[in-house]
Amino acid sequence: MMKKTNICLAVTAALTMATVVVAPQAAAHSKAKKHSHRAMTYVAPSSAERMAEAANNKVEALEAQLQAMQYELQALKAQKGSSVSSVEAEKVQELDQWMHSVKAKPVSSKDKNDSMVFFRGGFGYNDQVRNDLLTGNQFAGNYLGTGAGVTSQEGWYTGAGFDFSLTDDVWGMLNNTEVMAELMFEYKNFGKKTFSSTNPISGALQGSPDSNAPACTLINLAANGGTGGPGVGLGNSAAAGTASCNSVTVTQFTLTAAPKIKFMKGSAFRPWIIPVGLGIHVISPPSNGVTVLNPGAMFAAGAEYTIWKEIKLGMDARYHWTGYDADGVNTNGLTAGGYLGIGF
Repeated sequence: MMKKTNICLAVTAALTMATVVVAPQAAAHSKAKKHSHRAMTYVAPSSAERMAEAANNKVEALEAQLQAMQYELQALKAQKGSSVSSVEAEKVQELDQWMHSVKAKPVSSKDKNDSMVFFRGGFGYNDQVRNDLLTGNQFAGNYLGTGAGVTSQEGWYTGAGFDFSLTDDVWGMLNNTEVMAELMFEYKNFGKKTFSSTNPISGALQGSPDSNAPACTLINLAANGGTGGPGVGLGNSAAAGTASCNSVTVTQFTLTAAPKIKFMKGSAFRPWIIPVGLGIHVISPPSNGVTVLNPGAMFAAGAEYTIWKEIKLGMDARYHWTGYDADGVNTNGLTAGGYLGIGF
């Protein structure tokens, strides 16, 4: 549209210039002629005069048209400038609003190191003591009594694990509450039982429960050619009793996987719970049926505090429930202690 307007202006200007040059001369000649003959009789206007008058009228019309076109051009320019300025102003306003919204937003949770690796340790406790063949009480019916050869219910544990953040708000259902996936392992030790005699039969005949060696002595002695030892009546041999064991250590390895719900996101102090998790326990020595694995459930609660940057200190208590014995070995128990966590 602008290009057509410029062409029209150029043509109009050329016609105007030509008319301006011709029209004044014709008009002057006509006026001089009129004045010279005014005193004389009236003379009708000539064709030249009529042409000059028509040209003069055309020039006036062209000037009016040119002025109108100039007004239109100025209006177009003003409209274009105002539209450009309004678009730019709108963009600036949108950018300013976006900047304010970004500044007003809280710090994104992904900028904080909520995932964590931790190292645990503390007190361990089993609901029942080990009182089976491989821990000293190898006679059916517990003829030596419940105190013969048993180990302690109390012990200690150490372990490690990590938390991986799954959601910051329980998938939109609860603000400032984070769900973690926890994977953890721990080693528990419930003590070592030492026996004064390496011969289980002689210890029983002597009436000394504490000298009652575990069943592994029988296995090792049989592998070495006899039971040996005084008072058996089976004779003595040089190899008898050389591969006996006079102590046993009760341990347990536990691997767990569980959802962990942490509250008060963004706070330095954060309590948490594990509603239920899966635990797999490996016992040593094996049970009477030589079983070593026993699965079960885990329930836990604890809290942690950020002491510096992403370094956290916490405490927790966990109860392991297996529901049944692993061939005579009960693995129900709890752990309670502290942990050191490092966010990543």
